[in-house]
Amino acid sequence: MLNQLCVKPLIEKNRHRETHQSWAWEIDVFHGENAGLVIAELELTNAANQFPQPAWAKVEVTGDPRYYNNNLVKNPYKNWR
Repeated sequence: MLNQLCVKPLIEKNRHRETHQSWAWEIDVFHGENAGLVIAELELTNAANQFPQPAWAKVEVTGDPRYYNNNLVKNPYKNWR
């Protein structure tokens, strides 16, 4: 069904959950056309919330449209290099 209804390439990823100093992170590891891309997300109740950034969280990409799923379909990560 996905092959018939969805725009290609499909977004393929595994989601993991990691807790760092009581903050719950969701980490998406992408596969397929977006292999090599890993995005960690933290849901905040308020944009002003302060949180400890883990050493493995390198670059802030909030607001960068390249990382939106709909744009990863149009311009997969493999094409960024």
